[in-house]
Amino acid sequence: MYQAMTSMGHAAGTDFRSPPALTGAKPGTSVVVLGAGLAGMLAAFELRRAGYSVRILEYQNRSGGRNFSLRGGDTLTELGGATQKVGFAPGNYINPGPWRIPYHHQALLHYCRAFGVALEPFIEVNHNSLLHSSQSFGGTPQRYRDIMTDFNGQTAELLAKAVNQNHLDDVVSADERHDLLAAMQGWGLLDSNYAYKSSDKVSLRRGWARAQGGGPEGAPLPSQPLPRAEVLKSGLWQWLAFNMNYEMQTTMFQPVGGMDMIGKAFARQVEGLVTHNIKVTRIEQDEHGVTVTYDDNNHGGAVGQAHADYCVCTIPLAVLSQIDVQARTPLRQAIQAVPYESSVKVGLEFNRRFWEEDEQIYGGISFTDQPMSQISYPSHGYFSNGPAVLLGAYMFGAAAYDFAGKLPEERVQAALRQGAVLHRQYPKEFRTGVGVAWSRMPWTLGCCAMWSEESRLKHYKSLTEMDNRLVLAGEHASYVGCWQEGALLSSLAAITQLHQRAVGSA
Repeated sequence: MYQAMTSMGHAAGTDFRSPPALTGAKPGTSVVVLGAGLAGMLAAFELRRAGYSVRILEYQNRSGGRNFSLRGGDTLTELGGATQKVGFAPGNYINPGPWRIPYHHQALLHYCRAFGVALEPFIEVNHNSLLHSSQSFGGTPQRYRDIMTDFNGQTAELLAKAVNQNHLDDVVSADERHDLLAAMQGWGLLDSNYAYKSSDKVSLRRGWARAQGGGPEGAPLPSQPLPRAEVLKSGLWQWLAFNMNYEMQTTMFQPVGGMDMIGKAFARQVEGLVTHNIKVTRIEQDEHGVTVTYDDNNHGGAVGQAHADYCVCTIPLAVLSQIDVQARTPLRQAIQAVPYESSVKVGLEFNRRFWEEDEQIYGGISFTDQPMSQISYPSHGYFSNGPAVLLGAYMFGAAAYDFAGKLPEERVQAALRQGAVLHRQYPKEFRTGVGVAWSRMPWTLGCCAMWSEESRLKHYKSLTEMDNRLVLAGEHASYVGCWQEGALLSSLAAITQLHQRAVGSA
């Protein structure tokens, strides 16, 4: 999984050090920015600071792009006309797009600090969350800590046996033998005979059959490890490695109050520069400037044009590929070459925080082999009374396309049925929900760009280099695809190229 993510630019580190120093701009040089997502707003912010005259054209009636949160009273209309009206209680929300920030996404963290966005920890790993395989353990979900402890212990026991039976003498030296056995004994909690079995020591890691208490009957009872063959067969161990991926390692963050706090903070920095409800239909350029033709949905779709010296285009490629773009052949081919991934998120609101009250799950993620894939518990509002929202499904690939083919209410019901396998409280406690299919969002037509290794080698350079007076930005123009960090890094790279071109020709 990690190798695949890396090859597609999903798991790369970022190279941000500081914002670019754009000096020497010719006063009055104009730039039109297409799209008021984070990439577009950052481009406008930094270019205006450098002295450029900037205007942003945005298709939607809001700024923020894929950075947004759905709250009670919001409506969401998708391709085909299906409209959902969000019925969450006041203060509750779901983040349909980005929902967590890795600690090493330093560009995003920098601008959060600069723009006053308060952050709090996002709980990615919870040892009390659930791992579920429909074909193992009678379909009963298991605690993360149980699978982790047993898999580690049973693996350590097998390796220790191989060492003691001299099966590794050709690769383990006599000096290493003692150290390896000691390591396996400590890591796997093996007994003096290098066996992994029920004990107080093991139960201190995987939990007790009867918890520690007080008084005469306070002695705990050790828990029993799961059968090794079933642990291995279940495949649940794969989720133990998920959080070893660079992008998923602690510490992670989220904005206080919803992910849209970031989008709103960026929007404040470019207030007065954005015209909403503008549908771009053509991008033309020559040696003198750029002309963008559009339908103005503020005025009944009237055709209008914006003229500027340069253009930064952040329109997602799935949409841009349907627009008439006047550019060199390599750029036009690159725009057409990158497909977009489908993704679905389902937000479910319940009467109470039963995952906390009944099961002591505070934040983190439970995984399942069902199409819904996972449940993420809120990393905020712990111990509060009243309704609460969790992420009841999050999927990519074939399952996402299947869910996208359902009506929104059918997505919610499917997530409820599958989630009830992990939490029996679902039917009784459910209040309302919303299901967002990114392939059905008309302004992006997918979740994010899915570069292959081959397409990157062939088209990435052409996509990211400035073409006369036009330069592209967005997560698709980065090696940190599908993340907000990629959008910001691509934006900074794009405006640096634009500035060098403008200063060089001034």
